[in-house]
Amino acid sequence: MFILILLLAMLLYGGIVYYIGWVGYRWIRPETSSRRFKTLYILILVFTASSFIVGRMSGLTFLNVIGAYWMACFYMLILLVPLAHITVILLRLTSLPKHKTQKWAGFVTLSLLVSFMIYGVYNAYSPVVRKFDITIEKGTSSLNTLNIVMIADTHFGLLSGKNHAERLVKEVNSISPDLILIPGDLFDDDVQPFLDQKIDQILSKLRAPYGVYASLGNHDKHDGTMQELIDSLERSEIQVLYDETLNVQDQFTLIGRKDKIDPERLSLNALMHDVDLSKPTILLDHQPYDLDIAKQEGVDLMVSGHTHGGQVFPGNLITNAMYENDWGHLQKEQMHSVVTSGFGFWGPPIRIGTRSEIVTIQVEFE
Repeated sequence: MFILILLLAMLLYGGIVYYIGWVGYRWIRPETSSRRFKTLYILILVFTASSFIVGRMSGLTFLNVIGAYWMACFYMLILLVPLAHITVILLRLTSLPKHKTQKWAGFVTLSLLVSFMIYGVYNAYSPVVRKFDITIEKGTSSLNTLNIVMIADTHFGLLSGKNHAERLVKEVNSISPDLILIPGDLFDDDVQPFLDQKIDQILSKLRAPYGVYASLGNHDKHDGTMQELIDSLERSEIQVLYDETLNVQDQFTLIGRKDKIDPERLSLNALMHDVDLSKPTILLDHQPYDLDIAKQEGVDLMVSGHTHGGQVFPGNLITNAMYENDWGHLQKEQMHSVVTSGFGFWGPPIRIGTRSEIVTIQVEFE
């Protein structure tokens, strides 16, 4: 069944690439098109269209980079080319010259593609700081407020690399947080680029009086053992909560869950069995599911990522339909859910309709 689905997906992908390539060739071919030009065009199209798949399979860095940018272009072309094609067909009903309308359609499509790519890359690599103010009706005599910085979905790897990590540390430390939470997807499917670029050493410079804590997400993978992956993070002085609870200086409790796809993940009820609910309880859960269960178990604040806010429009319409809270702040009785669109990105290094972000949560205790 898996092989059949994979084959159908490849056929669909190949069909779309063929359609885009065919339309593109008709727009850009010279008036005296030569066999050499056509052959070169086909070779370039086949190379770029296969670079994402071959790069993932081979691990070759340059193919992975080309593939990522190709997927960004491919996504935009899926939206732009059919629209331009329909426009050209409609313009044939007018007295405008057919050849000129095709040329102009190609020029406008290319201009829009370049513009959207520049805009999308800027949004991906230029994070903003978003702030949420919440009130929790708990606390201790010495804990009145808590300034939390939450970052997720950094996807550190080939494209979200050393410079992006340094930007993260600089921005976060400038906020002077009391507590830093990272609910998953620190890696982009492989820990090795993270280690090769010494991003663990960069993240070790994050500073917060109550510490830096993380849970793991569906892209936090490693060919070796999970403990090796956790160790690579804890060398960054980031404490990983892997289906664990932690009482922090007798002020509040942190709960970090395994990702939803992990078959050995404990239930939230089992994790919270010995938690003192008279103190604030904060849950790190990568995927923002089961908000009602978190509310019923007495969680006060649940921080998540995973959705990327859709990353590229109209992806946000899909995530909005899938999750009760796909981005931002949602309160359900005493429980607050905060979901970030993420500091990094997955796949194509673009964001359209979303922005890379760092989230600050200013908590007031009553």
